[in-house]
Amino acid sequence: MGHGHGHGHHHHGHHHDHDHGHSTAPLPAAFDTSVPDEALSPEQQSRRSLLRRAGLLGAGLAATSVVGSAAAPAYATSASSGSRKKNGFLWLAGDHHIHTQYSSDGKYRVVDQVRQGARYGMDWLVITDHGSTTHARIGVDKVNPDIQQARAAYEDTLVFQGLEWNIPAAEHGTVFVHPGKNEVSVLKQFETDYDGSVKGASDSTPANEALAIAGLNFLAEQVRRRKVKDALMLANHPARRGVDSPHEIRGWRDATGAERQIAVGFEGAPGHQAGGLPAPLGPGRARGIYDNNPSANSFAGYPPESYRTWGGFDWMTATVGGLWDSLLAEGKPWWITANSDSHQNYGDTTMRGPNSDFNANGKYEDPVYAGQIDLAQADYWPGYYSRTHVGSDGFSYAAVMDGIRAGRIWVDHGQLVSALDVRVSGGSRWATLGGALHVKKGTKVSLTVDVALAGGPNWAGFVPQLARVDVIQGDVTGEVSDKDTFTAPTARVVRSYEVNKSTGTVRLTYDLGKVDRPVYVRLRGTDGKRGAVGAMGAAVDPAGPALDVVGDADPWQDLWFYTNPVWVLPS
Repeated sequence: MGHGHGHGHHHHGHHHDHDHGHSTAPLPAAFDTSVPDEALSPEQQSRRSLLRRAGLLGAGLAATSVVGSAAAPAYATSASSGSRKKNGFLWLAGDHHIHTQYSSDGKYRVVDQVRQGARYGMDWLVITDHGSTTHARIGVDKVNPDIQQARAAYEDTLVFQGLEWNIPAAEHGTVFVHPGKNEVSVLKQFETDYDGSVKGASDSTPANEALAIAGLNFLAEQVRRRKVKDALMLANHPARRGVDSPHEIRGWRDATGAERQIAVGFEGAPGHQAGGLPAPLGPGRARGIYDNNPSANSFAGYPPESYRTWGGFDWMTATVGGLWDSLLAEGKPWWITANSDSHQNYGDTTMRGPNSDFNANGKYEDPVYAGQIDLAQADYWPGYYSRTHVGSDGFSYAAVMDGIRAGRIWVDHGQLVSALDVRVSGGSRWATLGGALHVKKGTKVSLTVDVALAGGPNWAGFVPQLARVDVIQGDVTGEVSDKDTFTAPTARVVRSYEVNKSTGTVRLTYDLGKVDRPVYVRLRGTDGKRGAVGAMGAAVDPAGPALDVVGDADPWQDLWFYTNPVWVLPS
């Protein structure tokens, strides 16, 4: 055994039955080095060259390892399940927040989003059209054949059906299920019975908050009854309108218990990242379209600056010692993601098809050429700018969902780095992102990070340069008595590393010393172009992300990556 996987830990709930056939799912051809280049389709060839450029294929780097071959398998049982698993996880990039012509404010066909996502390196995608009376009535059913067709046409891309839930009393959230014969019926019933817009339950009232919890419990029940293999919820753009109070987020996280947690995290960085490009060559709005102010439904405790992004990231994630850290300090899992929220994309040349009647048909007509370039839109195609990387135990829907629930996730903007391998070791055991290392009190513990730097130009046409990596550490102080707590006084940047090379791999090590109390560590990295002292002061965060300027925030000139935490739990 010999590895601190953190799977038996009381607050993680990573107990999975492995009857999903992870180990038998074939690798996508682009990943499978036994398939010669000339046998690949043009799309697969471009995916393979992308992987090669990132240093993820060939040249001593196994496709399944993050960086190098030092990684060990996710589960002790996987070691014998196939040669490609020897080296650890398959890191699959994806996007869980994507709209189509089945959204009242969308435009594209499902196949457009999947084709572009595949082109920009996405391995998995979730189609998340807005919950609404029209969508609940006909959209959930109508989009499914389009998703099925996209799955068949792009078999190297996993395409989930989900929806963007209007969380009762709160913001939006991605809800998605494992594909299967009941995917439509479960999503349809969920939306009909628990969507805040459908049910007129948007106001911040205790009854509406209870309806949100009931919705999560409904999803957990569908999994328990084996209607669907799995279901997950991720809260979207959580600080945008100030309506996701700390106690609501805690309530979602804890709703269904650790055994089958449904609500597992929130967007660390929202979509709409082109929003801040200055006019007239951009929308001239706020990055992420975070340009709101408090309303009657907002949580009164949030400061005005929480309604804006910081280096493209949501205030809840970007603030060291802030809301996200307050959740992690409880020692409970809560993960961050990043995605496109693609509705209508910057620089696009299409418009909705003529004679569209969304209310009657539940969709817009297929997009057509508009004869002009649209510079007023705030979105990018999936994978073009934002990526969520999930450490998966194979190429399958179940493996991606398991990886998300386990918190094996890191996110980046603008392809700032190619790959990350994060390992916390001590007492002959180790744990990686989302995991917990169990050691005897007083054991020496160290963090090792291998960073594969950008291996070529990103989609904006330049090679990003990583300037600095920060290690953030906090104490696990246990459950809070006030569920509206959104600070963590012990969290701070404990070490920063200047990165002085531009190619290849960088190894960073940080010594946690002899650990005598429960702690967690997480990482972030930056291109170093914009920065500011964090909200909690220079002693906590001397050089964090800066507040994004409304109307003047070029997302390509301010790139960051963030990882999920690893806990160290001495006993």
